[in-house]
Amino acid sequence: MKIIEPSFVFEDTLDPVAIMSKIERAGRTCYKSEGRIGDGTAEKFIASIVARGHESVLEHASVTVRLICDRGVTHEIVRHRIAAYSQESTRYCNYSGDKFGNEITVIRPFFWNDDPEKFAVWREAMEAAEKAYNALIEMGATPQEARSVLPNSLKTELVMTMDLREWRHFLKLRTSPAAHPQMREIALPILKEFKKQLPVLFLDIEAE
Repeated sequence: MKIIEPSFVFEDTLDPVAIMSKIERAGRTCYKSEGRIGDGTAEKFIASIVARGHESVLEHASVTVRLICDRGVTHEIVRHRIAAYSQESTRYCNYSGDKFGNEITVIRPFFWNDDPEKFAVWREAMEAAEKAYNALIEMGATPQEARSVLPNSLKTELVMTMDLREWRHFLKLRTSPAAHPQMREIALPILKEFKKQLPVLFLDIEAE
């Protein structure tokens, strides 16, 4: 069994200038004010429409992110609409095979980093799940049948594409202190990256 930390990567190389320019051109169509486009106008224009809640124009640009996290977290993520998702399938992935190192991979629950007793109970449960999974495969069960014993902590990869309006909505909810701790563990660094790349669109989202 392998234990790893969650992670993410932007699938696209973000071009903030192109994204902002596209949104500005689309938004100014509403007012037929394209003639006002110039150096530095995109940031001011977009900041204004976001402040006024006119966020539909943000739907003209989308970003794709690849996440590695546990399945419990992805069960919450895929409830968000509108978005496109492609997720590692436990129906077709046989974790007892060589491609997966003949083992399951699980995500470490960080909230037990300083609690060795709880972590030991969790680890024992993960090892038991792996043992049961491998035993079922050896007995002739298919991966889609054997997956019944796999835990929420199982590592999964999820490729998700959202327009920028939905990313704002997603990050407002999922970086909130009310969100699940492991959801915040992955959502907070994503928000930080968005703030770095597209500050005008994301600096107003404050995560406590």
